[in-house]
Amino acid sequence: MLKAIRNIVLLSGTAAAVTPLLAQTAADHVAMGVAANDAHDPGTAIQHFNVALEQDSTGYEANWRGALTLLNLGELLPDSAPPARRDSLYSLAERYAGRAVAADSGGADGHFALAAAVGRGSLTLPQDARIRRAGIIRREALRAIELDPGHDGAYHIMGRWNAEIMRISGISRFVARNFLGAGIFKQASWNKAISNMEKAVELDSSRVYHRLELARIYADRKRGADAEAQLHVVESLPLREVMDSIYKRQGVELRRRLTRR
Repeated sequence: MLKAIRNIVLLSGTAAAVTPLLAQTAADHVAMGVAANDAHDPGTAIQHFNVALEQDSTGYEANWRGALTLLNLGELLPDSAPPARRDSLYSLAERYAGRAVAADSGGADGHFALAAAVGRGSLTLPQDARIRRAGIIRREALRAIELDPGHDGAYHIMGRWNAEIMRISGISRFVARNFLGAGIFKQASWNKAISNMEKAVELDSSRVYHRLELARIYADRKRGADAEAQLHVVESLPLREVMDSIYKRQGVELRRRLTRR
């Protein structure tokens, strides 16, 4: 595992020494990992989560927080990075999230992390593989909501799940439902995409990502004024999370596309 820790350090571009980290308890490292993420330093955060997991590989919080941190590190990689590098981070995130659920099946954050990891890791897979994994994403997100009805992240995943399926062509959805065993696609709708993402915004109105994705869904439904309203708020929100500056740039680009329509 120490070798894996060093590899993650190299992947994230962080050169901090690993050995001194071992002097703290697993709980200490989880707390330091949380603090590093709050400071927008996921490279240092994953070091702490990994050392915590070296001490206790079944640690619930270290696993689910580590999984989400790995997803951020994957998103932060430049487009020029080898795809295998990003895929390895997403695969490891899915492994961590799975361990979190195994450690505490009654914890909403573990199910949320697993839904997020499976979803992110599916993006580069062939369509039939993505279709087979769609059921896992939905199941885990719904379980997170069942355990914590106020989990904004799980509602976000359900909003995006519905939207992504509705963005697939009608023919592809028909094939998925009837020939690939993905009858669950019948559950998807634009109304559910909107209501779930609006719920995520209601639960955490200052999260940039919620409002950006809601704007995208409104844009898909030709609700340009509603999309513009969300993007206007996005511009005014503070940078709470490491990805927020990227999401804000994406919001600017979406606004330009809406203006050109």
